[in-house]
Amino acid sequence: MAMKKFINDPNNLVNELLEGFALANRRTVALAGNNLVVRAHPKPKDRVALVTLGGSGHEPALSGFVGEGMLDISVPGEIFAAPGPPRVLEAMRMASRDAGVLFVVLNHAGDVMSANIAMEMIEGEGIKVKQILTHEDISSGPRDKPDERRGLVGALLVVKVAGAAAEQGRSLDDCLAIAERMERNMATLAVAVGGATHPSTGDAIAEIPDGVMIVGMGQHGEAGGGTQNLKTADETAEIMLDALLGDLKVKSGEEVLVLLNGVGATTLMELYLVLRRVEQLLEAKGIKMARGIAGEFLTVQEMAGFQMCVARMDAELLALWDAPCCSPALTFK
Repeated sequence: MAMKKFINDPNNLVNELLEGFALANRRTVALAGNNLVVRAHPKPKDRVALVTLGGSGHEPALSGFVGEGMLDISVPGEIFAAPGPPRVLEAMRMASRDAGVLFVVLNHAGDVMSANIAMEMIEGEGIKVKQILTHEDISSGPRDKPDERRGLVGALLVVKVAGAAAEQGRSLDDCLAIAERMERNMATLAVAVGGATHPSTGDAIAEIPDGVMIVGMGQHGEAGGGTQNLKTADETAEIMLDALLGDLKVKSGEEVLVLLNGVGATTLMELYLVLRRVEQLLEAKGIKMARGIAGEFLTVQEMAGFQMCVARMDAELLALWDAPCCSPALTFK
């Protein structure tokens, strides 16, 4: 497949994209050390730091979540590949403080392996760190087997509420407990109607025939769910919402946050159509959409489709979600 991307030498792709990313967002982020993305204005050392890792090519994630009220450091890897443990250790040393570090990891094999090795390396350094694994993709495993579930855009919710708690001066144990409560109460499902290409090689990541959609496709084109004829925005919203509410066992009278994440080639117009239908469906079930948000937060190059994340919210989680933040991907005043 002929590649239609404006790139230079593929070997320099990540270095160059991080340089441009930092230039475009210099008020909120900077590059430090071995291409670590850090806050331009670090939080006080008496506050818990948040660190994450993940492959590049998903912009604005995950480095776009760095900023006030969110992450302190992101360790970006090569395109669709986890960074090596030595760079994670470098980030942990940089983030180290008496208040501690919360390490947010999405459940993908490479990320988990790198994170686990780094955690073993950290043990001998006296760095106070606790880890949370996000795994909310309902298409890749049942709720009672969370280790089989992939981490998708729900990581943004975990970072937002835990980052707000850290900014407020909560303890590491409190920040972890809040992150875990958010993680337990969220579920994500993806739908794809068009594949993507690897920006370094031009190779197809996934090929999807015209006129069909795949419900349950993973972040990198991994299989999951099933293929069916392409549906309307309203029909697709109903298919996905029913599956997510069923997984979470949301009941009438409860409140949820709904996040729609475009994965590269789906327009805001389409996401807004889906979101309005989600609110209608929830209202008919007696469930309140306490918060709704749509945009591109975790992409897969030019893949067409979106991820729907539904999270059961309580008063504390809503307050933490609403707390001020300033990052390239999300800003609340």
